[in-house]
Amino acid sequence: PPRAGSQEGGVATSENLAYLIYTSGSTGRPKGVAIEHRSAVALALWARRAFSPAELSGVLFATSVCFDLSVFELFVPLAWGGRVIVADNALALPRLAAAGEVTLVNTVPSAMAELVRQGALPASVRTVNLAGEPLPRPLVDALYSLGTVERVCNLYGPSEDTTYSTAALQERFTDRPPGIGRPLAGTRAHVLDRAGRPVPVGVSGELHLGGAGLARGYFGRPELTAERFVPDPHATQGERLYRTGDLVRLLPGGDLHFLGRIDHQVKVRGFRIELGEIEALLRRHPSVREAVVLAREDQPGDRRLVAYVVFAGDAADAADAASEALRAFLAERLPEYMVPAAFVVLPALPLTASGKVDRKALPAPEWRSGESFVAPRTPLEEVLAGFWRELLGVERVGVKDSFFRLGGHSLLATQLVGRVAKTFQVELPLRRLFETPTVEALAAAVVAVEAKPGQSEKIAKVLLRIKGRKEEKPAG
Repeated sequence: PPRAGSQEGGVATSENLAYLIYTSGSTGRPKGVAIEHRSAVALALWARRAFSPAELSGVLFATSVCFDLSVFELFVPLAWGGRVIVADNALALPRLAAAGEVTLVNTVPSAMAELVRQGALPASVRTVNLAGEPLPRPLVDALYSLGTVERVCNLYGPSEDTTYSTAALQERFTDRPPGIGRPLAGTRAHVLDRAGRPVPVGVSGELHLGGAGLARGYFGRPELTAERFVPDPHATQGERLYRTGDLVRLLPGGDLHFLGRIDHQVKVRGFRIELGEIEALLRRHPSVREAVVLAREDQPGDRRLVAYVVFAGDAADAADAASEALRAFLAERLPEYMVPAAFVVLPALPLTASGKVDRKALPAPEWRSGESFVAPRTPLEEVLAGFWRELLGVERVGVKDSFFRLGGHSLLATQLVGRVAKTFQVELPLRRLFETPTVEALAAAVVAVEAKPGQSEKIAKVLLRIKGRKEEKPAG
């Protein structure tokens, strides 16, 4: 509803609703964060002071409008005379016709790490903004080592505080771990204990945010708004603070250091996810008796969602088929990044002595396709299977294996499509892999492009060159 005295429905004011951003909800019901025009304007005004016209002259816009990083990528450059360069996703940057005109990239660390690994960050990029995930120091050093990147900024902020709340320009080649910096102009940050009292410097506490960027609340959810947006005990004008649920420590110099989540909310590839939302949806399926979802990082830097399921009745006797049915059930109701990469079927969930689910005792998933193994039958299938083995870290890939049942996710899918494009000069839409996620189907998609003049000869030459390298014997 509009605020009292506003002109919602008539002449717009600064307190009118600008947009809703939906975030995951622990009860299984997503939350619509209501952002007013004044808060979005505050973000744009901060950005005008923080970034020069040269930096904003070519900003990559590669984030879905459903994700709040897009508010910076789209509206900040357009507000201050800059230019927006559109891409399907950050990893498509090197294949853009205008890649050499991009001056600022604003993305999650995992995507930037892959661009650096590929040597694919254009030399025109002078500023890199990283947000949405903890920033590793080696990535900062790698960016500065390129010799073309002049500024690496670590940005932090929940959707409830209009995209960004704190910022930190990263030092070059230091042993200090990246911090999340200090509050933006107009933002207040307090580190409080469970009773809402300030904690001493160096002691961990929950980060509370207030100020110009604070959201109106959750759309149509007054009780949840009252729970998360609390009165500021240090203010005199009735201001509020947002309880972020993030654990931080205030350092002696005044910077904030991020420690992790207080609850079971996690971030996977930059997306904030309430594991309870996925669990609640799983339990609504008639075949499921119990369900728990974890974000596992069995390989450093590769965090994936894993669902642990106890089936009811006859479903337990056909676990593979039931798991695939669950995957399809979730895919119809959740965005791709919230669908677990693996489903582990258990006879019962492990419990602690107090009767709670023992999450530490849940086993690591076995990444497999569930299909009978069929070896690659053509040179093209052999090359594609090799790409899968490298990206997924598995020893064996058959032509009927599902990319996602072997542990693939959207970031890895983007890398796979990029390798196909670079190797065969074939541009395939990312959705093709989601629609037909097998080596056999991907090979057929590549072959289908051969109908274009000269394409068949290009692919044949690439396969011959790869075959020749495999047959070469090492000298001596």
